[in-house]
Amino acid sequence: MAVITAAMVKELRVKTDAPMMECKKALTEADGNMEQAEEILRVKLGNKATKAASRITADGVVAIYIDEPGKIGAIVELNSETDFVAKNADFIAFANDIAKLVAENKPADVAALSALPLNGSTVDEVRKGLIGKIGENISIRRFQIIEGKGKLSTYIHGGAKIGVIVDVVGGNDEVAHDVAMHIAASKPKALDKDGVDQNLIETERRVAIEKARENGKPEHLIEKIAEGSVNKFLKEVTLLSQPFVKDDSKSVGELLKSNGATVSAFALFVVGEGLEKRNDDFAAEVAAQAAAARA
Repeated sequence: MAVITAAMVKELRVKTDAPMMECKKALTEADGNMEQAEEILRVKLGNKATKAASRITADGVVAIYIDEPGKIGAIVELNSETDFVAKNADFIAFANDIAKLVAENKPADVAALSALPLNGSTVDEVRKGLIGKIGENISIRRFQIIEGKGKLSTYIHGGAKIGVIVDVVGGNDEVAHDVAMHIAASKPKALDKDGVDQNLIETERRVAIEKARENGKPEHLIEKIAEGSVNKFLKEVTLLSQPFVKDDSKSVGELLKSNGATVSAFALFVVGEGLEKRNDDFAAEVAAQAAAARA
């Protein structure tokens, strides 16, 4: 049986970036053979990634990349299970790397992005390696590309939990930044009413009709009441109609017009939006681990 030294463990850790105890176990199993130990760790990391893949990833970060001419922007949501991992330097670096890849390669979807080369591997292989290293599931949820007609302005808020790219034609840098900040704060669903999902509008209409009937409104007024509710809804969720957050005496549309500017497009990502949040009982988890260790 070979003697496993601290220097050997350190060397394997540098090569694989695996936890120290995992490196020591692999070296022991390989009887000190460095190459065999490295192979053992690759297998173990792959297994860890497989086990983690079923767990919910509702935390994470938004990463943004704008190319040098400032005409192509990419926004990516990379998910983790916990906020702790979302603050990990390797996790954040990976998010930034894939945002750049999206802008440069314009993949059709997440599957195409996952197959792109990154640091001598594919994006998906790097992702799985990161899962093995960190021990949490990691997933690329979505991305969007914006090709600017004017100036692309960005805004990141709340520890990279909210990210915005907006394409402002005309105006100046301050106006573009203010609009990006407004989008992050007010979270519009579309630029104007033409961009709002028709299903959302119909849902709003049905709810308004039911409320009006429950409140005993005359039948001949119900459609008019519903139309008013829909118009109010559209004003609240469309960027150009929303009151500007820094001066609610004017709308964003009026702000843009007064500065000779228009918005061509925007992208807004909020981490975990629409996903089920993980709700772990940490004390119970520690107790379970202690019980397993005793067993």
